[in-house]
Amino acid sequence: MSVEPVVGLVRSLVENMRRVDDDWASFAMVLEFSGGEVSGSYGYVYSADGKPSATSARPTRIEPAVTAYMESYFQPDDALPVKILIQFDRTSGNYEVTFEDTDVTRWQVTPANIDTIREELRPQFA
Repeated sequence: MSVEPVVGLVRSLVENMRRVDDDWASFAMVLEFSGGEVSGSYGYVYSADGKPSATSARPTRIEPAVTAYMESYFQPDDALPVKILIQFDRTSGNYEVTFEDTDVTRWQVTPANIDTIREELRPQFA
């Protein structure tokens, strides 16, 4: 698999994240799928001092990059995941994409986990 589609995916998220200051150090973004298309996004950016801030990206703005990435990874008849988690560290350039095939509640933000999910999603690259 070429690295270009994942670079395009990360770039599209960076360019389209909402409510974000320019001094972020890393991000974690969850993309939700319905009918093979991005139906929602949510996540966090983390400042250099570690403070998390909520963010999202409008699905219509990131759809072309997401589609290119998914088409580079999956065959036309493959079952697509219900969610993906993209984590990126701006300083190191490290990234990770994690697929969730069936559990639509994975990575879901709720009142019960609002304080812990931010840390659960925070990029931790070894």
